[in-house]
Amino acid sequence: MKVLVPVKRVLDYNVKARVKSDQSGVDLANVKMSMNPFDEISVEQAVKMKESGAATEAVVVSIGPAKAQETIRTGLAMGMDRGIHVTTDEDLEPLAVAKILKAICDEEAPELVILGKQAIDNDYGATGGMLAALMGWPIGSAANSIEQSGSDLTVVKEVDGGLQTVKLQTPAIVTTDLRLNEPRYASLPNIMKAKKKPIDAKTPSDYGVDTTPRLKTLKVTEPEARKAGIKVEDAAQLVDKLKNEAGVI
Repeated sequence: MKVLVPVKRVLDYNVKARVKSDQSGVDLANVKMSMNPFDEISVEQAVKMKESGAATEAVVVSIGPAKAQETIRTGLAMGMDRGIHVTTDEDLEPLAVAKILKAICDEEAPELVILGKQAIDNDYGATGGMLAALMGWPIGSAANSIEQSGSDLTVVKEVDGGLQTVKLQTPAIVTTDLRLNEPRYASLPNIMKAKKKPIDAKTPSDYGVDTTPRLKTLKVTEPEARKAGIKVEDAAQLVDKLKNEAGVI
């Protein structure tokens, strides 16, 4: 089984996002970037499948600027076999990303695509579902457990009422949630080995995909600062404030 894992280079989750002075977007100049945390989980799952013998090849893909190659190298250092880098400086929307990934799937013919349920920079959470629709494949979304038996996959996800279990037949799409696994740290020897692993260079035009945006960002603003709370003397005062000041009861 060949497994394909798309990954995205995003603002590191430990860094506080800053809005540009012209409110056109988030300022990414001179800030730490890293692999999307949900995508790290996807890479770890693919590497585990390869180590167990369930997967024969694991390919990592990233669509982004030249520096996204660093993100691919991180995946290779974690244990992926080779990479595909689709170079673009555009901030692509999920549909364009899904179309590029479909073209890659048509070319690579993977039996399984594992990707994070969402990227922490835009929180669309749409690429996995769009790719499944374009491919006509089943999808198990927000997986916190994956079990494989031949061509069958059993995916467990959390829902409002508890847990939901779905069964899929490959080829299939799976999007990952936080509880699926704990991503490994790449060791120094593996980081050095990753430098020698192949990365194919591509562009969106190589796949004939129109990346023209369908949405326009009008303005990006920071959320309002939270106001400080107050202390009340007793329950009666709390009820009075909730009723007469907050107007919630």
